[in-house]
Amino acid sequence: MSTETAAERSDRSVARHEHIVVILLSITTILTAWSAFEASKWGGAMSIAFSEASAARIEAARLDGDANQLTAVQVQVWTQWLNAYAAGQLPTQPEQKILAKVIKARFPEPLATAQRDWWATDPSNIGKNATTPFDMPSYQIKERAQAQEADAHATERFEDALANNQRGDNYTLLTVLFASVLFFTAMSGRLNRPRSQWTVLSIGLVLAIVGVVLLASFPKLV
Repeated sequence: MSTETAAERSDRSVARHEHIVVILLSITTILTAWSAFEASKWGGAMSIAFSEASAARIEAARLDGDANQLTAVQVQVWTQWLNAYAAGQLPTQPEQKILAKVIKARFPEPLATAQRDWWATDPSNIGKNATTPFDMPSYQIKERAQAQEADAHATERFEDALANNQRGDNYTLLTVLFASVLFFTAMSGRLNRPRSQWTVLSIGLVLAIVGVVLLASFPKLV
């Protein structure tokens, strides 16, 4: 039965150490490159989301401006009708009653529908009614609804951009972590004492395990 000498044990320890170093360096190099790739992809996704959010904000502002302009025109038309209707109630101004009918017949949508609904609420007290057709549920301008949808989409894309930015930062930090693994692994081969070599290599192994666990938990974008 042969007895293993101290030199043989040392040689076997050195060989085992070198094998682990080579394997760890190879795997960590790939994981470092993958983390950098993911960080770049999430950074691109963040930029796209921010651009889409900005475009949606601009579109929402445009649609809201169109809705306000349309409302202003219809308010002016309705005010003219109201003045003509009120004046037409006087016996001395029958022509105003005719004018009120002409204006009302030319009400655009959604004012025409809202006017009918509003008139049906209390047609005998039009002068005392606290509301206007513009307060009716049927007064819905499609541009305003589209503006709200665009604004909601902008908010959603902005939140997506912030989330993508955080994911990119996470992968950047993960790249730094794997770079630290490469550093400790490479340094372990430059030390003279076996105990020091295994201590430094163990630090690299622990960091590598932490990095792999984090990498597995992060969302991927290919």
